[in-house]
Amino acid sequence: MTAIMLGVIASARVFASALIGLLLHRRLPEPHLTKETQDVVKLGTGMVSVLSSLVLALLIATAKTSHDTTDHRIRSYAADLILLNETLRDYGADAAIPRDLLRRYTKLALESTWPTNNGTLLRVEDQQAGLLLENVREAIRALKPGDAGQQWLLSQALQISSSLLQQRWFLIEQQGATVQPIILVILISWISFIFASFGLHAPRNATVIVTFFICSLAIGGSVFMILEMDSPFTGVLRISRWPMENALAHMNP
Repeated sequence: MTAIMLGVIASARVFASALIGLLLHRRLPEPHLTKETQDVVKLGTGMVSVLSSLVLALLIATAKTSHDTTDHRIRSYAADLILLNETLRDYGADAAIPRDLLRRYTKLALESTWPTNNGTLLRVEDQQAGLLLENVREAIRALKPGDAGQQWLLSQALQISSSLLQQRWFLIEQQGATVQPIILVILISWISFIFASFGLHAPRNATVIVTFFICSLAIGGSVFMILEMDSPFTGVLRISRWPMENALAHMNP
């Protein structure tokens, strides 16, 4: 299911709980609607509300941190690609082969992670792209420096290429979700209980129903944001492809 669908489901469940609370008010016996009973329900609801607020804020912060970390790594990755290309350019014409491989890798990584075809699965782990990046390092190792300057550039290029391989695996391993679905299920259950209690003690009029609807949309929107930010390479809030496009532009002859 997409984040939008799950957000809609969350909104519908919360809103339905509020409506159930409104209906229960008419069916419950009078002893269950006394002031003392309402005070106890409000006390329990207040405790659950605090817990729900804390968990919701924690989930949003966790998803936002994960999204920002991945975005930072992508920009750092693109910067290292540009730096490696500039280092090989400074090395001279002998580095034409690894530079060409690096350009091909960057283009393939861009197309496989941010495809222009919406029907293509977005992914960071592409075996062909990974093999190309390994070939870049092997081509750099095969260079024969002619002086101390080229020897230094070769050392720098090897260091950057090894860093790129490491960063690539960091990005691959970071694709998994950081927010567990069971936590969202429990959270929505808590919020549904809260809205049911609100409906139980709320007046029966259109203004109350509209208010419940708007609040349920806000809850669904927060679930949508959490799931979207927790999947940085997919969806509406996916990470920008501009850093990699910029890196590729610097490699064009």
